[in-house]
Amino acid sequence: QVQLVESGGGLVQAGGSLRLSCAAHGRTFSSYGMGWFRQAPGAEREFVAAISWSGGNTYYADSVKGRFTISRDDAKNTVYLQMNSLKPEDTAVYYCAADKTVTLNWDEYDYWGQGTQVTVSS
Repeated sequence: QVQLVESGGGLVQAGGSLRLSCAAHGRTFSSYGMGWFRQAPGAEREFVAAISWSGGNTYYADSVKGRFTISRDDAKNTVYLQMNSLKPEDTAVYYCAADKTVTLNWDEYDYWGQGTQVTVSS
């Protein structure tokens, strides 16, 4: 069992930065692939970034590549999403998720956090 708690969301101007954190509670965090997803009002949940259990493989949506960076610190049971050069279209609720395998498909993840709001003003 893994419980996930996101933090770090907020309101930022276009071009600014935010760092999201996802704290995991569970004994086997280091064996899980982790993903970040987002959902804007009226839109489908979409993949943002993912990282393998080892941290050796990372994956990004084309829309965030070069601007966002996913990382993990297994000693702190935490995964991060550093978001730079934010755009108004990045506005959404951001969720972290955990799965035994790293995948880009949201419906394959077993565990989810409650989400954190990110709002980017123009």
